[in-house]
Amino acid sequence: MKILLLATAYNSLTQRTHLELAYRGDQVSIELGLNEEVMIEAVDLYQPDLIIAPMLKQVIPETIWRRQVCIIIHPGIKGDRGSSALDWAMVNNVESWGVTALQANEEMDAGDIWASVNFPMEPVSKSCLYRSQLTQAAIQAILQTVERFESGTFTPEPLDYNKPDVQGCLRPYMKQRFRAIDWSYDSTSTIVQKIRSADSQPGLLDRIYGKRYYLYGAHPEDTLKGTPGEIIAQRHGAICRATVDGAVWISHLKQKTPNRLSLKLPAALVLANELETVPESDVPLEVSPHRQTYKEIGYEEKNQVGYLHFDFYNGAMSTDQCRRLRDAFIYARSRKTKVIVLMGGQDFWSNGIHLNLIEAAEDPADESWRNINAMNDLIHTILTTDTHLVIAALQGNAAAGGVMLALAADQVYARRGIVLNPHYKRMGLYGSEYWTYSLPKRVGSQKAQELTDICLPMGTQVAAEIGLIDQAFADQPTSFRQQIQFVAEEIAHHPDYGKQLAFKHEQRQRDERFKPLDAYRSEELAQMRRNFYEPDQYYHQQRYNFVYKITASETPRHLAIHRQVPHSEITCSLIFCQ
Repeated sequence: MKILLLATAYNSLTQRTHLELAYRGDQVSIELGLNEEVMIEAVDLYQPDLIIAPMLKQVIPETIWRRQVCIIIHPGIKGDRGSSALDWAMVNNVESWGVTALQANEEMDAGDIWASVNFPMEPVSKSCLYRSQLTQAAIQAILQTVERFESGTFTPEPLDYNKPDVQGCLRPYMKQRFRAIDWSYDSTSTIVQKIRSADSQPGLLDRIYGKRYYLYGAHPEDTLKGTPGEIIAQRHGAICRATVDGAVWISHLKQKTPNRLSLKLPAALVLANELETVPESDVPLEVSPHRQTYKEIGYEEKNQVGYLHFDFYNGAMSTDQCRRLRDAFIYARSRKTKVIVLMGGQDFWSNGIHLNLIEAAEDPADESWRNINAMNDLIHTILTTDTHLVIAALQGNAAAGGVMLALAADQVYARRGIVLNPHYKRMGLYGSEYWTYSLPKRVGSQKAQELTDICLPMGTQVAAEIGLIDQAFADQPTSFRQQIQFVAEEIAHHPDYGKQLAFKHEQRQRDERFKPLDAYRSEELAQMRRNFYEPDQYYHQQRYNFVYKITASETPRHLAIHRQVPHSEITCSLIFCQ
């Protein structure tokens, strides 16, 4: 079928929808719903069989939905209506929630129901829940809907609040006052829940030192205490505020500035001038899993396997974070284990260098250079490890240098359904992280060039088929972690472990004789230096647009295949899916 996706942004759910539909053989084109005229023109050009809106904040014009079936993916259970569905579910602490595929009509979120899939809620941020459980449920609902539409025999279910399984209701937009924090009354768990319900958009608005900031990245703290509302500690860019029954860590802030744009940045950096007397609170690399605190990097061992966890907000890795992760990896390498598993975080594996911090730097070009070299130092350490076999376990999405970080491992496993973006050019970068060594080694030179040129996402099915990753399994983060433990222990205790380690060492030596790693790095960095320091400023403009969420003026042509010439010869836009 020809399917048109209408979306406000090419976000993670839209990308996953694109991938799943293309993989099943549908012809998929995308249009950003910038305004009514653009959406109408896209439909006229493409003449789709079906229209799906995975994430659309705009209203589909009546001239479209009256003549074609338009499916809205609503992040709520049957009967739920309103734009703050997931926010209310989190604030109300519901045990389960859902996604509903409904047909657009004259009343918002009240159309006939084509599919509905529920999922259990987890104690994570809204954005993390959206990218994992909610996305998985949404894809199930979308695929069910497409199959039902394709059959031509399915009759969608009219919304009827008298039915026992229709338990939702119309809810208002969640204004800041509905989740405002009362530091003199709210418990730690309540505060964490409120902040997470607004993360990553719009953030929870609060006052600190008399100024208004949006709060992000909440983590409970079970040891530190103080006067409720007071900032009592800082750690690796995060601040710790006391509550009535403990404390909460807040990793990021964005100042509310009505007349100018502001950046989401590490909280301690935003408040730097106010924190001179606030003490640093260290936490050991190895800490009890039952301890509640803020910890970006952690390490644990079990059955001769070392698990290195790194959970960086939005997957961005700053110069300092790269250096600390490298130190942690060196520590893991010093242990008497056989396998090291790079676990990343549940929300993201890694998205490469930290564009927000680079944008905020006094000299963004210089900070870009420091950041990419720190990332390269980390990856070089992993690539040259001859004491252990290394596994990359991708629980969450990865992009750009984050994908190449994973390829530094000996084996790469991914949670089924995550999205990979193994390219840099949309940000105006050539890329480094030894990608010219590790990517062709995995997929071949021709495919490596294709992946970095085409600038499209990749699903785990295709990634495994072409050899970018070794295998994908498990739909949910918990089951993925359980299976990774089984895989890692099997490798560690395999009779041929010694032979595998010896073969790895010999292969690395052969590769080094053919072309040293330093040569790959030098060639890549020569290109990156031009990206950072050349006068055309393309990278700097793209980075600015990205970090400040500047809305695109049109849909990129590589997504809107109905706007390509000749659009009559439309094929699968993900050419590596063919």
